[in-house]
Amino acid sequence: MKHMIRILLLFLAICSLTTGSAQEVKHVVLISIDGFRPEFYKEDYWPAANLKIMAEKGVYADEVRTIFPSVTYPSHTTLSTGVLPAEHGIYYNTEVGKDGKPDGWIYDHKKIRAKTIWQAAKEAGKTTASVSWPVTVNNPHIDYNIPEIWSFENPMDRRGATAKYANPRGLFEEAVAEATGKLDIDEYNLSSLRMDVNLGRIAGYIIEKYKPNLLTVHLPNTDGAQHREGRRGDLVKRAVAGADHSVGEIYNALEKAGILEHTAIIITGDHGFVTTHTSISPNLWLKENGLDDKAFFFSTGGSAFLHLKNGNDKTTVGKVRKMLEGLPLTQRSTFKVIEEKQIREMQGHPDVQLAISARRGFCFDNDTEGPLLKEKRGGKHGYYPDFHDIYTGFIGFGAGFEKEMNIPFMQLEDIPSIAALLLGIDFPRSGGMAYPGILKPELSGTKKY
Repeated sequence: MKHMIRILLLFLAICSLTTGSAQEVKHVVLISIDGFRPEFYKEDYWPAANLKIMAEKGVYADEVRTIFPSVTYPSHTTLSTGVLPAEHGIYYNTEVGKDGKPDGWIYDHKKIRAKTIWQAAKEAGKTTASVSWPVTVNNPHIDYNIPEIWSFENPMDRRGATAKYANPRGLFEEAVAEATGKLDIDEYNLSSLRMDVNLGRIAGYIIEKYKPNLLTVHLPNTDGAQHREGRRGDLVKRAVAGADHSVGEIYNALEKAGILEHTAIIITGDHGFVTTHTSISPNLWLKENGLDDKAFFFSTGGSAFLHLKNGNDKTTVGKVRKMLEGLPLTQRSTFKVIEEKQIREMQGHPDVQLAISARRGFCFDNDTEGPLLKEKRGGKHGYYPDFHDIYTGFIGFGAGFEKEMNIPFMQLEDIPSIAALLLGIDFPRSGGMAYPGILKPELSGTKKY
């Protein structure tokens, strides 16, 4: 009789484990490290213990193709919608001024035309949170929101604007008091590596206090470091170590909150980086050829997009193309022309019919005066995404993910599809593939590849 009871208890325990495993993912944390590159978790050079352990134990990609242009705000909007710029409506980091110069940064959620993953999660009855994610100001679908925003009078000071637009009101002050202590101006902007550390602590506090089902976190310091030094350098190394430390803070918070075993952690980025030595002013070419009254090039760093001043002026586009083809070989060899077919394929700006993408070592600016070429040492992104240096990375770790798996190639729009599948939410606007083979069979409902 005792033997039969033991068998029955064992059977019930196995049934309980089997039933629970299909629903083990209750939380997803999506972390974007700005300028994140696969080398950070694949090469010994980089001080990133947390990233390397998660990549080794979980799922990682050799490279993730980003979008066009490969810049922060459009890329993060793709990460939150699963669609490309022509559909979600965020084409650059800023608006384009009438003079061809960058205008205001795009920060308001109302500018996004596609459904976001936070909305999909809310419609499925999930709680949502976000820390320093671009284009999230006034987002009604984020329950606990610390948006990325700063003072328009003093852009270095992010504290007051963040407090003003945080949701619910008082959340930023609460997180500062409980997680970071008083913040000086340089402890919450891109001038200090403390920015990532403080964002990690704030994210950790929200995890422990509110336990959201979906949390998105943006860590920006690695971007600034690579802009200054390029792909390698002491500052970049320190910034990677800082981002890795913040990932560790989030991991520890999940553990302390008692939800680690039910949480899927996704670590990715928006773009890679290219080391530069020279900046080119393509608007000088237009000026020299009498075309500056018809069009201008708008630079995103690695690329420049031709904007017409008179609507669909195909005649001017043809003249600009002919002008570019007729440049001396020494100049023509510094870039490649991106034709309208390629722009449409990558679903870039719908009004742009021609762009140029710089070769490695070169970048573009918006200058209309001065020399054509200027020294520009550091790093840039924004390039057409058809080479490894500009690609970003992916790590999937924890609940729902398979172990010790490698994917050679992914796409940025795939990542919100994976997050949605992990959370079990319907996300029909997402254009990416969910890669069910990287998830546990009981979660995806399919067999492993």
